[in-house]
Amino acid sequence: MDELTPRLRAVCDLGMAEMREYSGRHEYDGVIQDLSRAGVRGGLGRLAAAAAAGPRLDDPHDEAQLAAFENSTRVALGELELHRRSPAPHLAEMDLACYDRDYAPREQRDRARLAHLAGWPRAADAAIDALDMVSAPVATALAAGIRGLAAGIPATASEQARAAALAAHARLVAHVDHAAAHGDPDAALGARALATLMSSAEAIDVDLGRLSERADAERDRLTALLADSCARVDPSRPPLDVARELVRDHPDADGVIEAARRWTARAIEFTRERDLVPYQDGECLVGLAPESRRWAMAMMTCAGPGEPEGPSWYHITPPDPSWPDREAQEWLEVFSDTTLPGITVHEVAPGHFSHGRAIRRAPTPVRRTLHSAAFVEGWAHYAEELCVEEGFCADDPRFAIGIWLEALVRVTRLACAIGVHTAGMTVAEGARRFEADTHLAGSAALSEARRATFDPTYGRYTWGKLEILRLRDRARSAWGAGFSLLRFHAAMMSLGSPPLGLLGTAIDRG
Repeated sequence: MDELTPRLRAVCDLGMAEMREYSGRHEYDGVIQDLSRAGVRGGLGRLAAAAAAGPRLDDPHDEAQLAAFENSTRVALGELELHRRSPAPHLAEMDLACYDRDYAPREQRDRARLAHLAGWPRAADAAIDALDMVSAPVATALAAGIRGLAAGIPATASEQARAAALAAHARLVAHVDHAAAHGDPDAALGARALATLMSSAEAIDVDLGRLSERADAERDRLTALLADSCARVDPSRPPLDVARELVRDHPDADGVIEAARRWTARAIEFTRERDLVPYQDGECLVGLAPESRRWAMAMMTCAGPGEPEGPSWYHITPPDPSWPDREAQEWLEVFSDTTLPGITVHEVAPGHFSHGRAIRRAPTPVRRTLHSAAFVEGWAHYAEELCVEEGFCADDPRFAIGIWLEALVRVTRLACAIGVHTAGMTVAEGARRFEADTHLAGSAALSEARRATFDPTYGRYTWGKLEILRLRDRARSAWGAGFSLLRFHAAMMSLGSPPLGLLGTAIDRG
């Protein structure tokens, strides 16, 4: 494992959960970050001292990327104090599912899991100390995830360790439940705070009004594409009526994971045949999501760039057996024969799994370690439409329909994030927006709307995709006859997961 410079280490120390899992920095295994108010202030002080001491990095792109992450960390934890507003970072810090992947021998991971569990009392107390600004909608949205943490307590834990962890967990659950019942009913960050958060994260000045206009234009484009594709199935009915009927054709709860395995194999094979990404190796396993992560319907956990070679996991969340049948059927529509293929392309190939293989080969520690969320999700979302362009399942209009449906969900996320945090939109209004503009209904639409409260930048999927498409047009113009998709994709991926504002390096050096 490479040594990190003091500046890079100071950034990593303020995001241990993400660094441990997504960057593969396993020096943080068994260690719990102090997310109390005092703990975060101390970490920010060390970040400032390291940044002042320097030195600057030799590569201008790496220096700009590191400086962007230094700034975004100061904004998120210092200016906006998001660790006081949301249980999400505390949930990530206490989550034991990060030790499930085979990145190291089981005995080593089990020791780290038990050490991590031993830190739960301190972590819960730090969370309770910090979480004094939690709104009721945010607490409500994350309450189930917080409860689900207990399911990860290993059977090998001693009775004493189990009792201490469960008592700490109960204290945190009670604190979050109290916020859900008595917290501020308004989850909004405000326009200035949201713009500052998004701008700092991506090293780019964000005009929320302009971005909202781009989102509306993208919604209109996608709606037209959906109409064209649905007309191939039944031109006599409105497109969303056709789509809503198609998504009712889905596996049952027991068949979802096997269906995801089949589509995983097909997506990987297609990506290899079309030579769409620079690296085609690695193992992708498909399985049930850990209980603490079942707020997400599907997610990829890649083998981290700081780890030895190992499998990545495509996690799937079927409906809970306790749910009423109607809610379960609505949830299963997400895994329909129309939408699951596109979800799999996004999560696996040429999406997150393929990107993860490239990040492992990024040439510098900064690029392997610090990842822009908008590029990560924007790339995977771009990969969906790329597969339509390249002819994946071209003889079956359901694939393209599924891509346009998922894209409408993503662009509605952007609209709801801006609405919830700047325009007074409620969770209920957000759910109705999802039901009006997408194929989602009921519990699935509500889940998407709730996510806006604790994940205010979840519009990053569409935002990132639009910036990548804009960059592709620039590359075609700049490279002329030398342009190819593989060259363009490899040039971006050589940067790891760069902030959107730094994507131009791919054209300059590609």
